[in-house]
Amino acid sequence: MIQLYDVDLKLLRVFETIVKCGGFSAAQAALNVGQSTISEQMTQLEARLGVKLCQRGRSGFRLTEQGVAIHEATQRLLSAVETFCMDADVLKRHISGTLNLGIIDTTITDPDSPLPATTQRFVARGHDVHLNVYVGTPSELEERVLDGRLHLAIGHFPFRVPGLTYSPLYQEVLGLYCGRHHPLYRSQAADEELQRQIAASRLVARGFLQQSDLELVGATKAAATVDNIEALAILIISGAYLGFLPRHFAFRWVEAGDMRPLLPERLRPLAAFDVITRRGLAPPPILEAFLDDLAGCSKPA
Repeated sequence: MIQLYDVDLKLLRVFETIVKCGGFSAAQAALNVGQSTISEQMTQLEARLGVKLCQRGRSGFRLTEQGVAIHEATQRLLSAVETFCMDADVLKRHISGTLNLGIIDTTITDPDSPLPATTQRFVARGHDVHLNVYVGTPSELEERVLDGRLHLAIGHFPFRVPGLTYSPLYQEVLGLYCGRHHPLYRSQAADEELQRQIAASRLVARGFLQQSDLELVGATKAAATVDNIEALAILIISGAYLGFLPRHFAFRWVEAGDMRPLLPERLRPLAAFDVITRRGLAPPPILEAFLDDLAGCSKPA
C-alpha cells in the first residue's frame, strides 16, 4: 500500500492543476514554474504511483486510463483534506469554559462602551461559554485580575498596578452636577462668580479620584466620599452636594429637571477607560477570543 507524505500531496495538487488547465504549457502560469519543472514533478509522481498518468507530445495532452482513475481519486483526496482542515479549524475556534469579566458600575447608558456589542458578537459565535460578570470599584477589579479571580476587567483605572497590562478602549465625558434643591440650581451668576460658589459648596468626591475632583473645582476638601456612581447620584439628587457624574448617566435626570450641569463647557473632564489583564501569562483561548471581539467592537481611544 502506498504511504502518502506531504510531498505526494504537493505533486497531486500539481497533477490536478495540469488536468484543470489542459496541459503542461497552460499550467505554467497557474503553478508559476517552468514547463521543465512541471515535467519533472509529473515524472516523480508517476514513479511514486507506479503508473503512467498522461500522454504528452505533438498530439497534445491526454490522460491515460490509469490517469483518469488517479485524477478522480485525487479529487476525492483533496476534497477530504480540505474538509479535514475546515473541521479542524472549527474545533480550534470552538471555545468552552467560564469567562470571568469585571466592570465598573453605571456604564450601561454609555453609547461609547463596546461591551454590549462585544458580548453580542462573542455569544453569536456559538461558544459554549458561561459568562460570570462582577461589578466593583477600580481597585477591587485590579485586585481580582491580579490574583486570577477575573480574566479581565473594563473600567477607569487612574493608577497603574504592577503586574497588570492596561490597554486603552475609549473615553467617557464627565460633568459637574447639582440637584434641583441645591442653591446653585437656579443660579444666574457669571462663570467666574459661579466658579467661586462651586468651590465653596459641599462636594461629594469619588474615593478613587478624590484629589482630582477637588482640584477640578478648586476645593480643599470633600464633604462626602463614595465608591460608586449610583451612591454619588443619590447625594447629588438630595440637593446637599455637588459632584461629577458621567454625562450619559446624568442625562435622564437633567432631562427630567432633577439635575443641572454647572459650567458644562469648562468642567468636562475625560475619564479614560482601559481593559486590564494579568501580565506575564499566556491568555487562555476563552480570554483571547473575547479580547479579539472586544478589539473589533472598540473605537479608537
